[in-house]
Amino acid sequence: MRTWATGKRPHRHRALGAALLLLAASAAAAGTSAPAAAGGEAAGAARNVILLIGDGMGDSEITLARNYTVGAGGRLHLDRFPMTGSYTTYAVDKDGRPDYVTDSAASATGWATGHKTVNGRISKTPDTDRPLPTLLELARNNGLSTGSVTTAELTDATPAALVAHVADRSCQGPADMRDCPGDTRERGGAGSIAEQSVAHDVDVLLGGGRQRFDQTVTEGPDRGRTVTELALRRGHRIVTDARELAAARPGRPVLGLFAPETLPLEWTGAPAVQGGTAPQRCVTAGPGRSAGTPDLETMTRQALRLLERPGRAGKGFFLQVEGASIDKTDHDADPCGQIGETVAFDRAVRAARDYAAGHPGTLVVATADHGHSSQIVPLAARPAGLSSTLITDEGGLMKVGYGTHAGEEGQEHSGVQVRIAAQGPLARRVLGVTDQTELFTTIRTALALR
Repeated sequence: MRTWATGKRPHRHRALGAALLLLAASAAAAGTSAPAAAGGEAAGAARNVILLIGDGMGDSEITLARNYTVGAGGRLHLDRFPMTGSYTTYAVDKDGRPDYVTDSAASATGWATGHKTVNGRISKTPDTDRPLPTLLELARNNGLSTGSVTTAELTDATPAALVAHVADRSCQGPADMRDCPGDTRERGGAGSIAEQSVAHDVDVLLGGGRQRFDQTVTEGPDRGRTVTELALRRGHRIVTDARELAAARPGRPVLGLFAPETLPLEWTGAPAVQGGTAPQRCVTAGPGRSAGTPDLETMTRQALRLLERPGRAGKGFFLQVEGASIDKTDHDADPCGQIGETVAFDRAVRAARDYAAGHPGTLVVATADHGHSSQIVPLAARPAGLSSTLITDEGGLMKVGYGTHAGEEGQEHSGVQVRIAAQGPLARRVLGVTDQTELFTTIRTALALR
């Protein structure tokens, strides 16, 4: 694959990953421990890793939530990590040249595999479309417990990057394989994202997307069965509401399907419009939510409880938690929905930090997959795009503008670097400006994954 810099030299981050892989293999062959981390920190320094992803949560999205809820001088849980840096998020084209604005599939592939790929692809190479090992697969193969929590469909791009390898992110269920002919069971592939998710027997999978798991497999030995039936045959426990989740016990995989599609939003309000809205307060009871729908904090705390299962002495876990609808509401120019989802994500950060306080060997990382479109603008401004004015909890007026797409057809991602913050073993590796692919190396090194 030709690289963007000279066409000859490998990308710096890919070279680093390749060197670490080679060193780890050499150490394993010699019967020694994995190599020391950069800066002299030993591999295997962490027992557990909790990775929290705010989808589309750039600095503007964080600032909006802070200003609205705790005030301009306040601090969110996101703001209280001891180590904070930034990382770059670009994707690549099939020749390895930068595609400066990533989607969630390529960005999640970056930290899940340590390799950049083309937009739309899930944990496969950009040029030859070959599967790349993921952090979750490595963790499971090394005897750790594994989990993934999301407010999106479990087959959406960010959770999919941990458990699946498909040519296109749209190939979520057996009926959705049009854009992934080479990944079909008929062609010798592993099938849809839903099928691959179940085949991994992940200890905890919690989110939405029941419609994908209710699709019927049309090829291979499981033809005629739904993906949910495959999960039951493999010994998974299916839970569909907060009560069933609370009753679940460690010892068998738990598959939580809490909505047909994405989980309902936490907050609602008037979306931004051309010319702006009248000043508004957000409604903190989102449409379609019920007492039976667990929020992201609840799912995170329950996942942590389930991952501490007996029978894996000396082994910890790897857990990814995604606040998915920060991105989705940003696309919709919906500032109240966006802030509500960021606040819900911040509560999940609190849950992770609470857990780490009682388990010092836990590395907690909170970051985003890419930036997005919202901007805080002066009250007197007349944005060319959409805008809305909010009345914050401290009584101020805050105008939010959206201008990355004309009209009301949906806003776009931005190519900015985004925040990455951490605490625990190897947390200092997030300092400075790094790249998403280096997060793979940090987590792999922290858990000494071979």
